[in-house]
Parts: sequence; C-alpha cells; structure tokens
Amino acid sequence: MGLKNTADRYGSVPIWMHWLMALLLIGVYVAINLHDAAPKGSAFRAEMKLWHFMLGLSVLALVIARVVVRVSSGTAPKITPPIPAWQHVMAKLMHLALYLFMLGMPILGWLAVSAKGSPITFYGFQLPLLIGPDKALYDYLKEIHGLIGTAGYYLIGLHAAAALIHHYFIKDNTLGRMLPARR
Repeated sequence: MGLKNTADRYGSVPIWMHWLMALLLIGVYVAINLHDAAPKGSAFRAEMKLWHFMLGLSVLALVIARVVVRVSSGTAPKITPPIPAWQHVMAKLMHLALYLFMLGMPILGWLAVSAKGSPITFYGFQLPLLIGPDKALYDYLKEIHGLIGTAGYYLIGLHAAAALIHHYFIKDNTLGRMLPARR
C-alpha cells in the first residue's frame, strides 16, 4: 500500500493517522471520565487531568498533520457501488463536523486552562498560556468544552455507526477503504 490514495483505497499514511486519531480520542475520553470518577484531590485525579490535556493537545497536533496529508494525498477513493447524492452530502458534513470538533476542542481546552491560570504541560514541556486568567471566562469555556465533549460522543458514534452500516448492510467499500491492508 502506498502513501498516496488510489482509486479504491486510502494511502497508508491517511489510514494510520485515522486510526491513531481514534485511539487518541478514546484516550482523551477515558482520561476525563477516570478523572471525574476519582476522589477530588487525589494524585490519580490530577494524573488523569494531565493525560486528558496531553492527549487532547496530541489530537490538535495530529489533526493539523491530517489536514496537510489530506490535501496532499490525492482525491478520496471512490465508494463502490456509488452512494446516493444525499449520502455523499451527509458524509461531507459529518467529516467537516469531525474536523471542526478535533480542531476546536483542544483549542477550547487550552483556552479554558489558560483562563484558569493553570500551567499547561505537554509531555514535559511547559506551553504558554493563550490568554490571561479570568474566572468568569474559565467557567464559560469549561462549560462549552464539556457540552461539545458530550456532543462528541454522538458525533463519533454516528461516524462509526455509518461506517458499519455501509459495511454490513449496504455492503459497499466505505469502511474497507480505511482499513489497513491485509497481507
């Protein structure tokens, strides 16, 4: 499998970036849910918050790389048999929403932590605060980040469900185009 997309498959780089993003998003959600379940003030709770931040910022770095790869890897492989126009439009809207989610959520989180005035550590490196401390703004950004995070469960779930429906019921190559090649 090559690096560039072909007529029937995505290239190896877009495929691996897609599945790495899935793992990162799982990690982000696991970390915040474990954080919320841990006792307040516990070292484990603080560690999960740190992992939530680091994995979230990893999502930001990877989504930027994915946009560059998406633009440079050629056109998307065709779905066979072809899907109706309305499904094509829905797929485009879903991908736009996912990219906005993957780009916006880490930035919102970084802004919220900055407004709180907390240091932001990214795998041992101290990142700059994007804005100055502001308690009211922190509360607002944290609320918006949480609401969009909850919506993310549905967005990601719909994306996965659509891929499975296409694979098992419609029986087209939608999912197969994004699966790693078998030897």
